[in-house]
Amino acid sequence: MPHQLQRESANPLYEQLKISLRRAIANGSYMPHSRIPSERELCSNYHVSRMTARQAVMDLVREGMLYTRVGKGTFVADAKIEQPLRVLTGFSQDTEARAGQPRSQVLKAEVGTSTPAVAAALKLSARDRVILLKRVRYSDGVALAIEAAHIPFALCPKLLDHDFSRESLYQVMSQTFGLQPTRAEQSLEANLANDDELLHLQLIAPAAVLRIQRITYRQDGLPIEFVLSTYRGDRYKFSTVLQSS
Repeated sequence: MPHQLQRESANPLYEQLKISLRRAIANGSYMPHSRIPSERELCSNYHVSRMTARQAVMDLVREGMLYTRVGKGTFVADAKIEQPLRVLTGFSQDTEARAGQPRSQVLKAEVGTSTPAVAAALKLSARDRVILLKRVRYSDGVALAIEAAHIPFALCPKLLDHDFSRESLYQVMSQTFGLQPTRAEQSLEANLANDDELLHLQLIAPAAVLRIQRITYRQDGLPIEFVLSTYRGDRYKFSTVLQSS
């Protein structure tokens, strides 16, 4: 039976409905990828307006607890992916380590001149050419991240001969061009998704994303990659281990 909402409570009805749905998900009444009741059913079960039901559901979608499929309904999402920040790995490696199936959609694969920010990160001059590889990264068919990798053209001029809709960038850089990533400097910040991110990550505005900047180095300290990544905030949480000095 649905949890009865307290109409005299200071807590708004849509917040109470969210709590009730969270409780049902937590206790296993709705399992991952199972369909929750429609807005009309929620209105009938909880005696609330369509607007109240829609606000509760859309808030849970934005939080990543639910997801929608056009024409099919709203479903329970998997738990958030916990990504450790202790080891230098790529998206494909991370996905395969979770027994997932990685896939990429290439948005851009081109050679051009670097912007001042990219040139500074890669220690290039303004005239040096760089390779831009921008991809949407998928795990088991779900769009989870957008990555825009910048690589010095002089280090691997034939890099774009490879099909990066299927191949791992780090694997190709290491095995074909001898560019073994050994260290990286990384920063992370939270923000709201822009229009491009909303489109490619299939998000509903306003949606939180995690933006990461990473400069990757080979063993001799030469920068070999500058990557800007956007991860879905509703699907990821990043963790690290801290020790006292």
